[in-house]
Amino acid sequence: MRLFVRERGIKVAILEIREYPDPLLRAKNKKVIVFDDSLKKIIDDMFETMYANDGLGLAAPQVGINLMIAVVDHEGKKFTLINPVIIEKKGEQAGEEGCLSFPGVFEEIKRPETVIIEAYNEEGEKYTVEASGMLARAFCHEIDHLHGKLIIDLVSPFKRNLVKKRLKRIKKDEAH
Repeated sequence: MRLFVRERGIKVAILEIREYPDPLLRAKNKKVIVFDDSLKKIIDDMFETMYANDGLGLAAPQVGINLMIAVVDHEGKKFTLINPVIIEKKGEQAGEEGCLSFPGVFEEIKRPETVIIEAYNEEGEKYTVEASGMLARAFCHEIDHLHGKLIIDLVSPFKRNLVKKRLKRIKKDEAH
């Protein structure tokens, strides 16, 4: 974990990204019930970690925090998703998807074209948002993480095995 000070004088941390097959990625995540400064710190750290790793979104279990929290930044608009629920799905889209917990892996994944989600922000205020295209994809991806569902669960068994072999090869190369 690296610490640094942002312009506002707030210390933020770049957290370690958990990579597959880390069991924390599959662990049950707890609903957030306390909205306080420690929660805001976690969210700030998650955004900084996501930015430091060139991500579009990040879920708390990816940084070893088993709470129902995800962050997304799409085209400069930041979303904090606490205890999110997809309440409606429409249409279908397919596109290449990557994941910070699967470095170097990109797979064709089917997702809804449009979703409506309900979530809480860091102040504990409930909100609803409708998203389409890439933002809908990002929301679905991060909400899947909060339920222990990963991108390899959304591909064929053949592709799943290829991804696992590729990840083993990458880890082996990194060890040398």
